[in-house]
Amino acid sequence: MNRHILRLIRPSQWIKNVFVFTPLFFDRHATNWRYVWPCMVIFLAFCLAASGIYCFNDIHDAEADRLHPVKRKRPVACGAVSKRTAYVTMVIAWVAAFVLIALGNFHNDYARKELTATLLIYIVMNMAYCVKLKQASLLDVFIVAIGFVLRIVAGGLATGIILSHWIVLTTFLLALFLALAKRRDDVAIYEASGIKVRKNVEHYNMDFLNQSIGILGSVTIMCYILYTVSDDVVARIGSPYLYATSFFVLAGILRYMQLSFVNQKSGSPTKVLLHDRFILMCVVGWIASFAIILYM
Repeated sequence: MNRHILRLIRPSQWIKNVFVFTPLFFDRHATNWRYVWPCMVIFLAFCLAASGIYCFNDIHDAEADRLHPVKRKRPVACGAVSKRTAYVTMVIAWVAAFVLIALGNFHNDYARKELTATLLIYIVMNMAYCVKLKQASLLDVFIVAIGFVLRIVAGGLATGIILSHWIVLTTFLLALFLALAKRRDDVAIYEASGIKVRKNVEHYNMDFLNQSIGILGSVTIMCYILYTVSDDVVARIGSPYLYATSFFVLAGILRYMQLSFVNQKSGSPTKVLLHDRFILMCVVGWIASFAIILYM
């Protein structure tokens, strides 16, 4: 595949779609192929849908990106990929995503219709985000967070696993926390260089974002702790030791806040996750400890 097309569809961002596996993991079905397979289909469908959205975004923002010191290197903005090619790539990605759902082996036919609707909502919402809503302060970060909730909803629909209110709340809060941390990085760039990474950067400032990130970090940790000690979860899992996994959640969130407030490195949550060893260890430790409690 042409390297410029690869840059256009941004496969490095596909890691965000692992959230579709969350219901499967929490419901003790991570080793059951009957549950893993439909999640893999939805994972690929969301990867293709997201790539189509990146194409749409780069086409729509091409003129503005050419004036940006970093974004001007994007394939459409720099002329490495024509708008026509980007449109074709976008359509192919979206058609392939819906074909995957149409051919997928889910627990019933009604789930297929719900998954199609969920993916369509995800695409339309993000198109609206690219065209207009990303300029609306606060609404922009809420849309990003809702996108992650739609991923776990899709994972639940694909497998027939009923989502608890805890998993929905924690996912939404964590995604909102990360989105605001990214906005903080945008404000830091604007204050240091005068470069507007996004048009609505003037509607945020450090005081507001610092307080908001602190509040959301606290609420996310508290929500997770309440999940680990709730009677219904302890009874369902059959272990009173789930609270021990809170250590990794607390450490990971505090480290991310340290990167945001002290190191000024919270621009891309995906890059932070892949390159910061401390956060990687927290994620691995959380998965390992949770897996031991659930599956051992």
